[in-house]
Amino acid sequence: MTNVGLWFDVRNPPGARRSWGQLYGEVLELCEEADQLGAHSVWLSEHHLFDDGYLSQPFTLAAAIAARTKSIRIGTAVVLAPLHTSVELAEQSALVDVLSNGRLELGLGTGYRAPEFELFGASSDRRYAATDQRARDVRRLWQDPRVLPPPVQPRPNIWLGYQGPQGARRAGLLGEGLLTVNPDSVRPYLAGLVEGGHDPEAARMAGGINAWISDDPEADWPVVRERLAYQWDSYRRHAVEGTDKALPAPIDPDAYRARGLGAGLGHFLLATPQDAAARIAKYVEGSPTETIFIWVSIGGMPFELTQRHLRTIVCDLGPLLRQARPA
Repeated sequence: MTNVGLWFDVRNPPGARRSWGQLYGEVLELCEEADQLGAHSVWLSEHHLFDDGYLSQPFTLAAAIAARTKSIRIGTAVVLAPLHTSVELAEQSALVDVLSNGRLELGLGTGYRAPEFELFGASSDRRYAATDQRARDVRRLWQDPRVLPPPVQPRPNIWLGYQGPQGARRAGLLGEGLLTVNPDSVRPYLAGLVEGGHDPEAARMAGGINAWISDDPEADWPVVRERLAYQWDSYRRHAVEGTDKALPAPIDPDAYRARGLGAGLGHFLLATPQDAAARIAKYVEGSPTETIFIWVSIGGMPFELTQRHLRTIVCDLGPLLRQARPA
């Protein structure tokens, strides 16, 4: 059984910008509806200095979601660990767990953008080692009786948003969950668990996929194509900001779509719920994948389209994927 979650970056694109109060109010409304519909989880990302106001404070939004919902799990995918102290990560995440009565899923990542490290006065050197240490520290601080309040869960999940075989092995060595659904990461992750003295049966994977799920994918594609181009051109442009690297050429959304479901950049699944369930089930077959999550809004879509996508993911894809057999 694979759970289905919802992924939010809360973009507010220039040229189509609405008030920040309206935007965040809509996100909370969507999370409330997802909770009422029985969605498994919501996942929040972190970035700074994006020109569309990409979500910068995921713990703050997570706390607001916790106060407005009853059962949906609340994850970060990811918090940029080297930009924050271990105490800050432990205290803020524990409070989200308290406010949600034990629904926290803490995803940590390394970060990669030079302007973000400069903004926080942090070093990007050895950022993987720094993220490893934050995970160790958070585990320790959650058990420190002086750090209050403690989490509600006896041992909240920590997920490491590491890519590639070396990253998968690092997550395994730490005995934490791996925040990717790339099937190529399974073997090094399991090897890392064994090497680190952890039970490989405790392996846990989860992660995002780039997809649009619709009863009529072809009718939606012109709008989705435009927003997909905006989303990934934005990521690629901001990735080289503050470096001497050339500005990347615009992406080809049709090429992304032609590659379909897959690992890494350049893949996009456009499918009906039935087709998506079969393809996703096949993709994660044989891996310890617990949850996949999908962008609810791609590149700052209008509320009505985002809401329709949410309902399709939760009400149509979710039940199918929980019982799907691989294609």
